[in-house]
Amino acid sequence: MRVTVRTFASLREISVDRCDLALDDGATVAAAWSALEERHPRLAPHRPYVRAARNGVYAAWTDACIDDDVIAFLPPVSGGAISALTDEPIDVAALESSLPSTGDGAVVSFVGRARDTADDGRRVVGLEYEVYPEMAASVLDAIAAETEERFGVRVAVVHRHGPVPIGEAAVAIVTASPHRAAAYEANRYVIEAIKERLPIWKRERFADGSEWKRPGA
Repeated sequence: MRVTVRTFASLREISVDRCDLALDDGATVAAAWSALEERHPRLAPHRPYVRAARNGVYAAWTDACIDDDVIAFLPPVSGGAISALTDEPIDVAALESSLPSTGDGAVVSFVGRARDTADDGRRVVGLEYEVYPEMAASVLDAIAAETEERFGVRVAVVHRHGPVPIGEAAVAIVTASPHRAAAYEANRYVIEAIKERLPIWKRERFADGSEWKRPGA
């Protein structure tokens, strides 16, 4: 089947305004993105922050396409919080650049990485995060939005799920504000809210077994 793909704003500048793609029957919206990314590799770091639409209506990445669909890939809307769950490595630099503003005197970034030592001293060989995706996406959206409203900042946050190799980022939070105090306070608020409310669970893997722990522990 053939679908038409459109991109806008920053995505258009690094790819194409519109193009036709040939996809296998039953291919998903995610498959359309992958086909576009093959043509324009610079799109890859932006995937966690992109929303998709199918024939003018917001769509899930798992939605199936049909012949002659118009699939649009949309960058974050100006002024809105950015939140995402991903099973891919987190591009922290891309997340930081997603909140550009000459009015921000302070940009605070927090990166939570997979470490190789547990609290009890055992050697950790890897982490795994299990998430309830249908609930977690809306909870993360709500945390980001309420942080913006409460502190008068702008927020971008991404949490990884699935296997996370040692040394790689499991969560990244960027807060931007005219002044540093609000940016610091908001950043801490986001990570504490994630630990308290996000339906995600962490498994530490050892050479001789594994153990579930709450995220942040």
